[in-house]
Formats: sequence, structure tokens, C-alpha cells
Amino acid sequence: MEGGTISGAVAELKMAQNPTIPMDHVHALSEACAKDVNRFQAVAKRYLDDQPRLVRFFRDNMPNMPEKSGEVSLYLLAVILHIFYKCGKVGKVGEPEILRATQSLQVHARGWLKGDVYIPDAVRAIEGRAQPGILDEAMSALFERTERRAEEVDIPPDQAARMFLMLWAATEALNASWKAPSYPEWLRKTPKADAPNADAPKADAQAADA
Repeated sequence: MEGGTISGAVAELKMAQNPTIPMDHVHALSEACAKDVNRFQAVAKRYLDDQPRLVRFFRDNMPNMPEKSGEVSLYLLAVILHIFYKCGKVGKVGEPEILRATQSLQVHARGWLKGDVYIPDAVRAIEGRAQPGILDEAMSALFERTERRAEEVDIPPDQAARMFLMLWAATEALNASWKAPSYPEWLRKTPKADAPNADAPKADAQAADA
């Protein structure tokens, strides 16, 4: 593993001890971002600014991506951050979390960048993956959605595969840095999804969470 890149050492996938955010709640939060993209853009920047090491991991793995694919990957990362921040306290993701995450998924991902497997089927067969609802939402956006909004970009399969591996690693790393409430509302009921708003991190408050 060189600096937390996609290629690296092999380890077993182990999920951090955190509750699973329900898939319907994940989908509602994701859709709220998509329905108000202009409003979400400002919030997304605050999320990304709050996680500089995670963003650097993405940028380090994006040199060969066309500009539009790189923008889409950062947008999807911001949506994942939005979900975690909405559902608990998020600490700063650092090198240890990224290294563990990339090492953990590597054992399952051999050959995926070559198109040897259908990634959604392969991922859903893996037990112990962090936050299946978030991974399903990412796979739906990258591989499974047949009807796209006018503003959405078609991603070539090889770029979609690389993008998903980065999002999966980010989900594992964030899950390890995230702390859910002791009795979260989203486990009691599925709340109405608010549009993206001032719930994005403030630097001082999040520094205390790190």
C-alpha cells in the first residue's frame, strides 16, 4: 500500500461496530441532495473541506479520470459524507482508517477494474461490509440506474468500477470514524428527509469530534 491508493496489501474485511443505517433512510437522504443540487453544492464543499485526508485519497486516485468522472466521484463522496453527518458524529478520517479500509477491501476486488465481474452482485455477496445501504445507493448510481436525470453524466464502466472502489473504501473509513447516537431516531422510524442545510460540519464543532 502506497499512501492509501487502490492497489495494496490484502486483509480480511471487518466492519466497525456501528449500527447499520436503514436503506430507506439512506435513499431518502441521497434523493434530497439530488433534488436540490444547487443548495447541496455549498454544503458539499463544507463536508469535503472537513475531511482533507479523505479528499486527498480521492484526488490521488483520480489522475487518469476524465474531468467529469472526477467531479461525479467527489459529488458522490459528499453525499456519503452527508449521510454519515446526518446520522451521528463524524471524526476526522486519517491515514490509519484509509489504510485499513483499502487493505480490507482489496481481497475482494481483484480483477474488478478489468471488468471481470458484475460489481453489484459481487459486493452483495460479501458479508461484513460496512453500511450496505450506502454501498447500494452508490452502486445504483454507477451501475444499475437505467433512467438518468438530464444533468447526470454517463460514466464508462472502467471509471465506474474505480470510482466505486474509492467510495467503498471511503464508506469503510468513515464508518470507523463515525459514532451513531445511542438510540438514533432513524432506528425508531424513518424520518422525513430534510433538504441539505446547515447540518454540514462547522470547523470548530467537528474538530472536537475528531
